[in-house]
Amino acid sequence: MSSSFLRSRRLPLRRGSSLPIVVAGALALALSLVPVCGTAFDLLPSDAGAGVPVAHAEVRKSDVILGSSVDSRGLSVAQSPSIEAKYAICMGSDGTVYYERDADSPSQIASVTKVMTGLVALKAVDDGIVSLDTPVEVSAEAASVGESSAGLLYGDVMPLQTALAALLVPSGNDAAVAIAQTVGQAMIDAGTASSADPEQAFVDAMNEEASALGCADTVYENPHGLDDDGFEGNLHSTARDVALVVREAMGYQQFRDAVALGDTDITVSRAGSDATIHLVATDEFPQYTEYAVGVKTGFTSLAGACFAGATNKDGLELYSIVLGCEDESTRFQDAATLAEWVYDHLVTYPLANSPDRVAMDGAQVPVVAEVACLDWIDKTVPATMEDPSATVELFDLNGNISQTVEFYEPTGEVRTGDVVGHITFTQRNTIVASQDLVACESVAAPGIFERVGIFFDRLVRNFTGAEQHARSVVLNTTTLIVDKTAS
Repeated sequence: MSSSFLRSRRLPLRRGSSLPIVVAGALALALSLVPVCGTAFDLLPSDAGAGVPVAHAEVRKSDVILGSSVDSRGLSVAQSPSIEAKYAICMGSDGTVYYERDADSPSQIASVTKVMTGLVALKAVDDGIVSLDTPVEVSAEAASVGESSAGLLYGDVMPLQTALAALLVPSGNDAAVAIAQTVGQAMIDAGTASSADPEQAFVDAMNEEASALGCADTVYENPHGLDDDGFEGNLHSTARDVALVVREAMGYQQFRDAVALGDTDITVSRAGSDATIHLVATDEFPQYTEYAVGVKTGFTSLAGACFAGATNKDGLELYSIVLGCEDESTRFQDAATLAEWVYDHLVTYPLANSPDRVAMDGAQVPVVAEVACLDWIDKTVPATMEDPSATVELFDLNGNISQTVEFYEPTGEVRTGDVVGHITFTQRNTIVASQDLVACESVAAPGIFERVGIFFDRLVRNFTGAEQHARSVVLNTTTLIVDKTAS
């Protein structure tokens, strides 16, 4: 159990009071009894949860890693991420899906909805419907929506860019409605809206954007994600759809800036003068991983604790979506577990693996093949890769590498650097790298007298069935990158 989690569970004490020794002793005993094991663990519940939920992180045989289940891959528990979320996915910024658990099952997503709210607002900026300086005025409806709030009051006015911070940092439902009404009205004025009601016009745009992104099972019914007390309905999404939305939203620098702010102050115009509002971030992800770069929390009784987290390590950006967690802190831990599991299983794989070396252009290079020179009976030319030092970054649990080589088998004179073949590397039938093979040295063409000798030699070989020329051979090996017996 992390120290940050223990700190978050401190009991409030009145000034001048102290925790009775018997209570402290009971608390210590209770904590000492919390079981921990390799495939499941128990956590104390968040204050936001109802009752006393107990979270169980686990590895499921049905969890999917790069398109195949843990069971079908024959992976051990230690090689697979152990998380508690009911629905989850970890997607790279290039669309690669490293991990999924029931990622296409529909679920409420609570305030994770606001990722789409911010995205649609920024799309409207792109389309010239609004600008980041467009004034956003807080209506009475926006100010009174309730639940998580940025502390906006009826009549407050701020630029859209400031409203985005109020939306994403403290998960402001008030900011969500204010943005939807302002941008929705601008859509109506521009003739691009499908409804005469500003907020509904904006929600319609949210659903249209979801469809455009390829979301297969997502329905938005409001801009904030509340799903009870008058907001009941069919609103839902899936972990995969959320990842697609997050991936698109993180392509906007204004969005990235807003979700990376942490606690911050904004200034709004209130009753004719400036007012400062302190925004307290709901995102505690940076406490769980050093690679955190956002994005958005969510919680309702129906949705449970949710989180769409983004991480970036050495330029590899991942989006870890966890839905239906029983505990607020567990959602951050689950997202961190998924991201760091991917990073831990990325390996830098050298393409050239041969102990043979030869001098070429003043350097020692690996000889990955001997390529037959067809004009000769017994001569080959040593070949290396076009880039002998080339590497490729691979996800090791996706399996080992195989190679196929095509030999061009040259005739006539061969010069150093001539392309004499091609090598292709695949991982689970997907090409991960390819290189031309180039001659490491020169081989002269046979002279006239040598050609005469070769001609008669081949006549004899034709009767005896002997080889007419040397055989091309591969010297390069593909080293193992995954040991399925690891535990």
